[in-house]
Amino acid sequence: MTPPIVKRYLIAFDKYKWIGLAGFGLVVIGSTVVAVQPESPSYVASGALSYSRPPVSFSLTGTQIQQEGQELSEDILRSESIIEPVAAKENINPVKLNQNLVIELPQKAKAGTGGDSSPASTLIQIKYQDKDSKRARETLQELMLAMQKLSADINTKRLKLIIQKINDRLPQVKQELEKAEQALEHYDRKERPAILAAENGSLLNAVTTSEVEQRQIRLTLTGITAQIHSLQEKLGLSTNQAYVSSALSADPILINLRSQIYQTEGQIALLKKRGAKPEYPERDQLQRNLDVFNQQLQQRAVEVVGGGGKAAPLASNVTGIRNQSSLDPARQQLANQLVALQTQQETLQKQLVDLEKEDARLRQDYSQVPNKQLQRSRLEQQVLLKRTIFDQMQAKLTDARTAEAETVSSLSIARVPLVIVAGRPPLGVPLTLGVGVLLGLLVGGGVIFLLGSLEGSFKTKEDIRNSLKQREVPLLGELPLLPVDNLFPGALPVLLSADSLYLEFYEKFRSNLRRIGTRSLKVVMIASTSSSEGKTTTAYNLGIACARAGKRTLIIETDLRSPSYSSSLRVTPDLDATVEPLRYYASLSDCVRLVPDVENLYIIPSPGPVRQSAAVLESSEMRRLIEDARERFDIVILDTHPLGLSNDALLIQPYSDGIVLLARPNYTQENVFVEAIDQMVEAELGLLGGVINCADITVSLAPSVVDLPGSPPEEQLSARARRN
Repeated sequence: MTPPIVKRYLIAFDKYKWIGLAGFGLVVIGSTVVAVQPESPSYVASGALSYSRPPVSFSLTGTQIQQEGQELSEDILRSESIIEPVAAKENINPVKLNQNLVIELPQKAKAGTGGDSSPASTLIQIKYQDKDSKRARETLQELMLAMQKLSADINTKRLKLIIQKINDRLPQVKQELEKAEQALEHYDRKERPAILAAENGSLLNAVTTSEVEQRQIRLTLTGITAQIHSLQEKLGLSTNQAYVSSALSADPILINLRSQIYQTEGQIALLKKRGAKPEYPERDQLQRNLDVFNQQLQQRAVEVVGGGGKAAPLASNVTGIRNQSSLDPARQQLANQLVALQTQQETLQKQLVDLEKEDARLRQDYSQVPNKQLQRSRLEQQVLLKRTIFDQMQAKLTDARTAEAETVSSLSIARVPLVIVAGRPPLGVPLTLGVGVLLGLLVGGGVIFLLGSLEGSFKTKEDIRNSLKQREVPLLGELPLLPVDNLFPGALPVLLSADSLYLEFYEKFRSNLRRIGTRSLKVVMIASTSSSEGKTTTAYNLGIACARAGKRTLIIETDLRSPSYSSSLRVTPDLDATVEPLRYYASLSDCVRLVPDVENLYIIPSPGPVRQSAAVLESSEMRRLIEDARERFDIVILDTHPLGLSNDALLIQPYSDGIVLLARPNYTQENVFVEAIDQMVEAELGLLGGVINCADITVSLAPSVVDLPGSPPEEQLSARARRN
């Protein structure tokens, strides 16, 4: 069995072999040119740079920058700011100059702190090779000066960058410090008195004093309440009744009216004894006077009491008013005392309520003192932190400005350039050509492998199988490449013959689908990420396999953006359905077609391509059509538009019980396929599994087996499948 990596390379070689041969030829030609070139003497100029320190250093920043300047890498010493000016001055190609330049950093710079500490280990060895000895010396001299100047520029830029960063940050730090101080000041202005009161004990004394006052008031209220009860029992009146009776009994007008009423009633009683009848003029006059007096008594009683008698219930008849206004002076004095005690009681109760509220407020303030103290401590810490940062930045800025006068280059010339003659022995033409051929093979093969890897598509069925296994997605089947029926153009390779050996792969696919799905799995959606992956062919042949198994099967072409391929099943689509697709899908009986060559197989051809396919898929007609099909068929297969080209498959997904995702080697993009699986799993769209289509599977056919009607076995064995 061929390893997968070899399969991938052979596929890439078949596509990019000419590019690989071109790379091989270029390398061989280059090696040939190098082999035939004559050797010429060359000169090597050698010099050295050493690390230097400023003669006097007063700042920490300057010392730090000098130490950082001693960590220059080889890439910095080979930068364009050094190579290009020197190359332009000496009239040398910058690329060639860089190639002939050799820089050996000291062991200490390469190995960190474990390097040699001897003076020789701190030298940077620099060599430059050229065919002209004078130019080699001058070029190396210019390179060393440029490196020394670059080190000084880097140190200066670092120092200026530090100063700039501090200056940029300092106003914000100062503003944050002022803001923290203002917050602390505002908090002290608002909450500091309460904290101080708690700290010096005045708040606790206030709470204690409030408790003592409340206790005294309650004792006073107890005594007043006892006096009120005693007076009420002696008078037989409530406080309000005592107030009304006292007021009525003290009014002189009421006293006068009562006297006149008594006098008139006495005269009427005397006339009654004399036998005077009510209509007697004198008795009648006295009765009218009595009525007037009673009316005046009632009016005056209302006026005396005031507020319409709301102070206490006022008798509604004259007799009641006369009774209420009949207190003698002693009882009247007791009634006034009762009213005064009631007033004093209400005043003390109001004071007690106010004291209780004040006591609750004081206790709440006392309970919040720890939180206030903690909050103030936090604000103080914020101020201290901000002030510390501000002081550190001020100190750092002063130190950095002091370092401006100390900043110099971290490199100095330790050894001037010396020129020596250098040469290399020739490799020989055969050896050079052999190395060139070997490099050409490596370069050509590498280019082919790299181009094949950059395609991003699955190369073999093993790649697809591993991708499904990593995401724990079941593999429902591996389908081979099918021969094409060439009876008419555009036909799909459908297995109409019951003797086809290819049918067993779809039967295995059908059984795996039934095993993984539940008994309620009736509507299956066949999906793919892109076109040309064999989605429609797979849906047709899966329907044929289900129908051959005795299942009443319906295939619905829901890819409304493409024309129908139902002619491959010898079914003619309705050409008028494109005009009114909703009317076409309105009734299952009107749009379903029987596949003539396969029993139990039906198909609803697509009316596509149609405009606004999304609206048709989301319509109530489509929903009722699939619901009706679910009831009337054992299994319904939905052929959808590719997921990577539109969202039509996601619109029809809610009507299905599960999704089968197809992948085809050399056609399916790996990143698109993986993303589609992750989205389906994350959104719980009911992904049943994956299918590898057009897999590299060998199918042995007997000479008597005819796969497609009208297609000879020789053509079937040699035909290349065209997939939808």
